Amino acid sequence: MDDILIVNETDLRLQVALDHDAVNVVEAAFDALAGAGVVMPPVMSMDFADANGEVDVKTAYLPGVDSFAIKVSPGFFDNPQLGLPSLNGLMVVLSAKTGLVEAVLLDNGYLTNVRTAAAGAVAARHLAPPAVQTAGVIGSGMQGRMQMIAAHLERPYSRALVWSPTHENAQACAEDIAQATGAEVLVATCPEEVVSESQLVVTTTPSRDPIVQADWLHSNLHITAMGSDQEGKTEIAPDAIAAADLYACDRVAQCEIMGELRGARAAGHLRDVTPPELGQIIRGMATGRTADAQTTICDLTGTGVQDTAIARLALTRLREQGPGTPFPR
Repeated sequence: MDDILIVNETDLRLQVALDHDAVNVVEAAFDALAGAGVVMPPVMSMDFADANGEVDVKTAYLPGVDSFAIKVSPGFFDNPQLGLPSLNGLMVVLSAKTGLVEAVLLDNGYLTNVRTAAAGAVAARHLAPPAVQTAGVIGSGMQGRMQMIAAHLERPYSRALVWSPTHENAQACAEDIAQATGAEVLVATCPEEVVSESQLVVTTTPSRDPIVQADWLHSNLHITAMGSDQEGKTEIAPDAIAAADLYACDRVAQCEIMGELRGARAAGHLRDVTPPELGQIIRGMATGRTADAQTTICDLTGTGVQDTAIARLALTRLREQGPGTPFPR
C-alpha cells in the first residue's frame, strides 16, 4: 500500500503555474461538467461574521479520473492586521476506486488561486472579443493580479486599467500586472472608467453592493464576475445582467444561490430563463459569443471540478518529479 504524499506550498509552486497547461485542465473540467456522470455536491459554505471570515468546502468526481479532491478554503479578511494571510487552506486527494487518501496538498490557497484564475482565462477564451486592446480589473487583491495575468494568456492586451477603493493598493496591483504582462497598466479614477474603456473586464471584489451598472455596458465587451461566491455578495447590478446579450454561469445551480443570478432573479430578471453554462458553451451544447459587438457576462462562483482538475495536475507532476514527504498509513 502506497504512502500518503504530504506536500507544502513551496513544492506545489514548483510543479503548478498559472499557464496554458492549468487553463487547459480547467477547461477540460468544465467540458466534463457539461456531460454525464460528474458528481459535484453543493458547496458547503460557512460565514464567520464575528471574525470577518468564511470557509468553503468543494469537491467533485469526474468520470474516468482515478482520484478526486476535497478542498477546504478559509478566507479570514482581518488576518493581515494580525500579520497573517487572508487566505489559506488545503486539498485532500483521494482514490476514486478505494477511497484511500493519496495526498494532502498544503497549498495555503495557492492551487485555488491558480484554478480560479484559470477559469477566468477559460471564460476569456470562449467569450471575450477576439481582439482586446484594453483590459480592466475591479479589485486589487491577489486574484485581481492573477486574473489579469490569466486574461493576458488568452487575450494579450497592451493596456490595462486597475481600480480599487484604496489608491495605494490599486497602484501596487498595477505595478505587479505590468511586470507580469509587459502591458501599460494605469490606475483608474473610478470603476466606470474601467468598464467604459475596456473590452475585457474582471471583477474580483467581496462587494455586497453592485458595482458595475447597466448604463456602463457597451458593445465589444466581456465581463467575468468572480467575486460573488457566497450568498449576499454581488458585483454586477441586476439590470446589467439582464441587459447583456449573453449571460453565462459556471454552474447554474450555484449561481442562483450565491452568484449574480441570485440578485438578478430577485430583481425580477431571468426568472423564466436557464442561462447557459460555460461547459455547455465549450462543448458546443450552447451558443457563446456570436459577434464582436456583443456584450457578454460570465458568472464564476468556483466549482469542485476545478479543484479536482488542478489537484490532479499537481499530483501527476509530483509523482513524476518526486518532491513531497511520504507519510506511512
